Amino acid sequence: MKKLGFGLMRLPLLEDGKTIDIERVKAMADAFIKAGFTYFDTAAPYHGGESEVAFREAVAKRYPRDAYILADKLSLFKIEKAEDVPSFFDSQLERLGVDHIDYYLLHAMSASSYERALDFGAFDFVAKKKAEGVLRHVGFSFHDSPEVLDRILTEHPEMEFVQLQINYLDWLDSGVQARACHEVARRHEKPVIVMEPVKGGALANISADAVSLFRSLRPELSTAGWAISYAASLDGVFMVLSGMSTEEQMAENIGYMKDFIPFSSDELAASEKAADIVRNDNAIACTSCRYCTDDCPQKIAIPDIFTTYNNFRRFGSLNPDGARGRYARIVENGGRASDCIECGLCEANCPQHLEIRALLKEMVSVLE
Repeated sequence: MKKLGFGLMRLPLLEDGKTIDIERVKAMADAFIKAGFTYFDTAAPYHGGESEVAFREAVAKRYPRDAYILADKLSLFKIEKAEDVPSFFDSQLERLGVDHIDYYLLHAMSASSYERALDFGAFDFVAKKKAEGVLRHVGFSFHDSPEVLDRILTEHPEMEFVQLQINYLDWLDSGVQARACHEVARRHEKPVIVMEPVKGGALANISADAVSLFRSLRPELSTAGWAISYAASLDGVFMVLSGMSTEEQMAENIGYMKDFIPFSSDELAASEKAADIVRNDNAIACTSCRYCTDDCPQKIAIPDIFTTYNNFRRFGSLNPDGARGRYARIVENGGRASDCIECGLCEANCPQHLEIRALLKEMVSVLE
């Protein structure tokens, strides 16, 4: 199995900016499978529930079941009570158009969501479905400390794999603690799937100094290619997900992952040096996962606001007036940064552990 997985979180959209462009998704899926790649990753919350439907239309309806490997997730934060778990799962199978799922994950486990999983009997539920043959492999995605990860794997050794946020910027980050979590997974002998290897696209656009460092070692790799190759080179990693949004991104990723060459020790060390350079850019480490917007009572488009700010800080391609113009368009259909009531729901949902309330106050001073 080739190590690149097609993450269906950031699919191409039609001109309305909301509806998935299914014809483009079909073309991307065709190129992916034609090149020998098979792993597709989705979840019910992606694209407001339409990601699973897009998979059905682009892949399940058009290819035999043995032509692809499907991963999906039990998103307990979308379920109100334990009794609703079976119907949530059945609705996923219907949207996907399949009779079984190859890799099924308890979605976004943390200290709090783990307790919810226990209360909802989620571990027993996925074990039952695996015994029935509806699920082939069960595991979980994770956003918390290595101590919490160790507890879950110790108490539930039946989990077969772990999906972790790993990239060269987060490897030594004190919030994400990617290296420490990776070490816990390996100590428990669990294979690792990597999510956010390009950190939501942030590592595709980095400073010239970091780019020069990479090109001195592997000039054929793009910045995104370097980030994905770094993650794929780590011990125990059997799959790296990339949330590809365009045909160009698909072609690029296929180009360097079709015959993947793991990084040398020098290249891994260069990644740590690049992380220091990127860290000094002082941009907000938002991955645009949009978990923060799910419960926001003010409907603030937090990731879009942060992206505008990051572009202004990193590249100078947007002057202050241009950045404010982009910001004005973002808030036309939602709340402004100054509308934040500091309820903290966004921070509770943020996998990056960002201090969103404080950052929104900074956005007010820069963009309003």
